[in-house]
Amino acid sequence: MTDMQQHQIVAIIPARGGSKGIPKKNIHLLAGRPLITHTIAQALRSELISLVVVSTDDELIAEVSRQAGAQVIYRPAELSNDTASSESALMHAIEHLAKEQGISPELVVFLQCTSPLRRDDDIDQAIRTLQEKGADSLLSVSPSHRFLWEEQDGQARSMNYDYRQRPRRQDMAPQYAENGSIYVFRPEGLLSSGNRLSGKIALYKMDEDATLDIDSMVDMQIAEALLQARQGPQ
Repeated sequence: MTDMQQHQIVAIIPARGGSKGIPKKNIHLLAGRPLITHTIAQALRSELISLVVVSTDDELIAEVSRQAGAQVIYRPAELSNDTASSESALMHAIEHLAKEQGISPELVVFLQCTSPLRRDDDIDQAIRTLQEKGADSLLSVSPSHRFLWEEQDGQARSMNYDYRQRPRRQDMAPQYAENGSIYVFRPEGLLSSGNRLSGKIALYKMDEDATLDIDSMVDMQIAEALLQARQGPQ
Protein backbone atom coordinates (compact mmCIF):
# COMPACT_ATOMS: atom_id res chain seq x y z
CA MET A 1 0.00 0.00 0.00
CA THR A 2 1.40 3.38 -0.95
CA ASP A 3 1.74 6.36 1.38
CA MET A 4 -0.86 8.20 -0.70
CA GLN A 5 -3.34 5.39 -0.05
CA GLN A 6 -2.48 5.35 3.65
CA HIS A 7 -2.92 9.10 4.05
CA GLN A 8 -5.74 10.11 1.74
CA ILE A 9 -7.09 12.76 4.11
CA VAL A 10 -4.69 14.78 6.27
CA ALA A 11 -5.66 17.28 8.98
CA ILE A 12 -3.34 20.28 9.38
CA ILE A 13 -3.56 22.44 12.51
CA PRO A 14 -1.40 25.61 12.30
CA ALA A 15 -0.38 26.88 15.75
CA ARG A 16 2.34 29.48 16.08
CA GLY A 17 3.85 30.50 19.40
CA GLY A 18 3.17 34.24 19.28
CA SER A 19 -0.16 35.59 20.50
CA LYS A 20 -1.10 39.13 21.47
CA GLY A 21 -4.57 38.72 22.97
CA ILE A 22 -3.76 35.76 25.24
CA PRO A 23 -0.10 34.85 25.96
CA LYS A 24 0.64 31.29 24.78
CA LYS A 25 -3.00 31.09 23.68
CA ASN A 26 -2.71 27.82 21.80
CA ILE A 27 -1.68 25.95 24.96
CA HIS A 28 -3.70 28.00 27.46
CA LEU A 29 -5.77 25.66 29.61
CA LEU A 30 -9.39 25.22 28.60
CA ALA A 31 -11.42 22.84 30.77
CA GLY A 32 -8.15 21.63 32.27
CA ARG A 33 -6.46 20.83 28.94
CA PRO A 34 -4.23 22.87 26.59
CA LEU A 35 -6.43 24.57 23.99
CA ILE A 36 -4.82 22.86 20.99
CA THR A 37 -5.43 19.39 22.39
CA HIS A 38 -9.21 19.80 21.98
CA THR A 39 -8.81 20.16 18.20
CA ILE A 40 -6.20 17.40 17.99
CA ALA A 41 -8.55 15.02 19.84
CA GLN A 42 -11.43 15.91 17.50
CA ALA A 43 -9.26 15.19 14.45
CA LEU A 44 -8.03 11.91 15.91
CA ARG A 45 -11.62 10.81 16.57
CA SER A 46 -12.51 11.38 12.92
CA GLU A 47 -13.34 8.22 10.99
CA LEU A 48 -12.03 9.73 7.73
CA ILE A 49 -8.79 11.50 8.71
CA SER A 50 -5.73 9.27 8.57
CA LEU A 51 -3.01 11.69 9.71
CA VAL A 52 -3.11 14.68 12.08
CA VAL A 53 -0.34 17.27 11.70
CA VAL A 54 0.44 20.37 13.77
CA SER A 55 2.48 23.09 12.05
CA THR A 56 4.32 25.23 14.59
CA ASP A 57 7.43 27.26 15.35
CA ASP A 58 7.16 26.70 19.09
CA GLU A 59 8.84 23.85 20.99
CA LEU A 60 6.31 23.81 23.83
CA ILE A 61 3.37 23.63 21.41
CA ALA A 62 5.24 20.87 19.57
CA GLU A 63 5.71 18.84 22.75
CA VAL A 64 2.08 19.25 23.84
CA SER A 65 0.92 18.28 20.35
CA ARG A 66 3.07 15.15 20.22
CA GLN A 67 1.79 14.04 23.61
CA ALA A 68 -1.76 14.53 22.33
CA GLY A 69 -1.07 12.24 19.36
CA ALA A 70 -0.27 14.61 16.49
CA GLN A 71 2.71 14.64 14.17
CA VAL A 72 4.65 17.92 14.26
CA ILE A 73 6.09 19.90 11.36
CA TYR A 74 8.31 22.84 12.27
CA ARG A 75 7.85 25.89 10.10
CA PRO A 76 10.42 28.66 9.67
CA ALA A 77 10.22 32.02 11.44
CA GLU A 78 9.23 33.90 8.28
CA LEU A 79 6.05 31.80 8.11
CA SER A 80 5.27 32.33 11.81
CA ASN A 81 5.13 36.10 12.26
CA ASP A 82 2.07 38.35 12.54
CA THR A 83 1.93 38.97 8.79
CA ALA A 84 2.30 35.35 7.66
CA SER A 85 -0.88 33.86 6.21
CA SER A 86 -2.44 30.55 7.16
CA GLU A 87 -2.07 29.59 3.50
CA SER A 88 1.72 29.88 3.73
CA ALA A 89 1.78 27.48 6.70
CA LEU A 90 -0.55 25.06 4.93
CA MET A 91 1.53 25.05 1.74
CA HIS A 92 4.72 24.55 3.74
CA ALA A 93 3.20 21.56 5.55
CA ILE A 94 1.89 19.98 2.34
CA GLU A 95 5.25 20.40 0.60
CA HIS A 96 7.07 19.02 3.65
CA LEU A 97 4.87 15.92 3.72
CA ALA A 98 5.49 15.30 0.02
CA LYS A 99 9.24 15.89 0.15
CA GLU A 100 10.13 14.28 3.47
CA GLN A 101 7.55 11.51 3.79
CA GLY A 102 6.25 10.88 0.28
CA ILE A 103 2.71 11.71 1.41
CA SER A 104 0.39 13.28 -1.16
CA PRO A 105 -3.09 13.58 0.36
CA GLU A 106 -6.28 13.57 -1.65
CA LEU A 107 -7.84 16.08 0.75
CA VAL A 108 -6.56 18.44 3.44
CA VAL A 109 -8.66 19.44 6.44
CA PHE A 110 -7.52 22.79 7.89
CA LEU A 111 -8.57 23.15 11.53
CA GLN A 112 -8.01 26.25 13.65
CA CYS A 113 -7.28 25.35 17.24
CA THR A 114 -9.03 28.53 18.40
CA SER A 115 -12.36 26.87 17.48
CA PRO A 116 -12.53 24.04 20.05
CA LEU A 117 -16.32 23.61 20.26
CA ARG A 118 -16.93 21.47 17.19
CA ARG A 119 -19.37 18.59 17.61
CA ASP A 120 -17.87 15.11 17.41
CA ASP A 121 -19.20 14.51 13.90
CA ASP A 122 -18.63 17.99 12.44
CA ILE A 123 -15.29 17.18 10.80
CA ASP A 124 -16.47 13.99 9.10
CA GLN A 125 -19.74 15.61 8.04
CA ALA A 126 -17.79 18.49 6.47
CA ILE A 127 -15.58 16.06 4.53
CA ARG A 128 -18.61 14.09 3.35
CA THR A 129 -20.37 17.30 2.29
CA LEU A 130 -17.45 18.21 0.01
CA GLN A 131 -17.36 14.69 -1.43
CA GLU A 132 -21.11 14.46 -1.99
CA LYS A 133 -21.25 17.86 -3.69
CA GLY A 134 -18.22 17.11 -5.87
CA ALA A 135 -16.62 20.31 -4.60
CA ASP A 136 -12.98 21.38 -4.67
CA SER A 137 -13.07 23.24 -1.36
CA LEU A 138 -15.38 23.81 1.58
CA LEU A 139 -15.76 26.22 4.48
CA SER A 140 -17.80 25.94 7.64
CA VAL A 141 -20.42 28.61 8.25
CA SER A 142 -23.01 29.62 10.82
CA PRO A 143 -26.48 31.06 10.18
CA SER A 144 -26.47 34.87 10.19
CA HIS A 145 -29.48 37.09 10.74
CA ARG A 146 -27.66 40.39 11.02
CA PHE A 147 -28.67 43.48 9.08
CA LEU A 148 -25.38 44.70 7.59
CA TRP A 149 -24.37 48.27 6.75
CA GLU A 150 -21.35 49.91 5.15
CA GLU A 151 -20.13 53.44 4.56
CA GLN A 152 -19.27 54.70 1.08
CA ASP A 153 -17.98 58.26 0.71
CA GLY A 154 -19.43 59.13 4.11
CA GLN A 155 -22.85 57.76 3.22
CA ALA A 156 -24.34 54.81 5.13
CA ARG A 157 -25.83 52.06 2.97
CA SER A 158 -27.69 48.91 3.92
CA MET A 159 -25.98 45.90 2.31
CA ASN A 160 -28.11 42.80 2.66
CA TYR A 161 -31.60 44.29 2.95
CA ASP A 162 -33.55 47.39 1.98
CA TYR A 163 -34.00 49.53 5.10
CA ARG A 164 -37.03 51.19 3.48
CA GLN A 165 -38.81 47.83 3.44
CA ARG A 166 -37.39 46.19 6.54
CA PRO A 167 -38.11 42.44 6.32
CA ARG A 168 -38.87 40.08 9.16
CA ARG A 169 -35.84 37.91 9.86
CA GLN A 170 -37.77 34.74 9.12
CA ASP A 171 -38.66 36.12 5.67
CA MET A 172 -35.06 36.83 4.64
CA ALA A 173 -33.24 34.39 2.37
CA PRO A 174 -30.82 32.21 4.39
CA GLN A 175 -27.45 33.89 4.90
CA TYR A 176 -24.30 32.48 6.47
CA ALA A 177 -21.17 33.84 8.14
CA GLU A 178 -17.78 32.17 7.71
CA ASN A 179 -16.85 30.89 11.17
CA GLY A 180 -13.24 29.73 10.64
CA SER A 181 -13.72 26.34 12.29
CA ILE A 182 -13.27 23.88 9.40
CA TYR A 183 -11.91 24.13 5.87
CA VAL A 184 -11.54 21.17 3.51
CA PHE A 185 -9.77 21.43 0.17
CA ARG A 186 -7.91 19.57 -2.51
CA PRO A 187 -4.20 20.40 -2.05
CA GLU A 188 -3.60 21.06 -5.74
CA GLY A 189 -6.15 23.87 -5.54
CA LEU A 190 -4.30 25.56 -2.70
CA LEU A 191 -0.90 25.13 -4.36
CA SER A 192 -2.09 26.57 -7.68
CA SER A 193 -4.23 29.43 -6.36
CA GLY A 194 -2.53 30.27 -3.06
CA ASN A 195 -5.98 30.24 -1.45
CA ARG A 196 -7.67 27.69 0.81
CA LEU A 197 -10.84 28.20 -1.24
CA SER A 198 -10.84 27.59 -4.97
CA GLY A 199 -12.80 25.87 -7.72
CA LYS A 200 -16.28 24.74 -6.75
CA ILE A 201 -16.88 25.84 -3.14
CA ALA A 202 -19.32 24.14 -0.76
CA LEU A 203 -20.69 25.20 2.63
CA TYR A 204 -20.89 23.12 5.79
CA LYS A 205 -23.49 24.57 8.14
CA MET A 206 -22.73 24.37 11.86
CA ASP A 207 -24.69 25.17 15.01
CA GLU A 208 -23.91 28.65 16.28
CA ASP A 209 -22.78 27.41 19.70
CA ALA A 210 -20.11 25.23 18.06
CA THR A 211 -18.36 28.05 16.23
CA LEU A 212 -16.84 30.31 18.88
CA ASP A 213 -13.42 31.62 17.77
CA ILE A 214 -11.23 32.28 20.82
CA ASP A 215 -9.38 35.58 20.55
CA SER A 216 -9.60 36.97 24.10
CA MET A 217 -9.94 35.88 27.71
CA VAL A 218 -13.66 36.66 27.50
CA ASP A 219 -13.91 34.17 24.61
CA MET A 220 -11.99 31.63 26.69
CA GLN A 221 -14.43 32.07 29.58
CA ILE A 222 -17.41 31.67 27.24
CA ALA A 223 -15.88 28.49 25.79
CA GLU A 224 -15.33 27.12 29.30
CA ALA A 225 -18.98 27.80 30.20
CA LEU A 226 -20.25 26.19 26.98
CA LEU A 227 -18.13 23.08 27.52
CA GLN A 228 -19.40 22.77 31.10
CA ALA A 229 -22.98 23.16 29.89
CA ARG A 230 -22.50 20.36 27.35
CA GLN A 231 -21.06 18.03 29.97
CA GLY A 232 -23.95 18.67 32.32
CA PRO A 233 -23.90 18.36 36.12
CA GLN A 234 -20.85 16.52 37.42
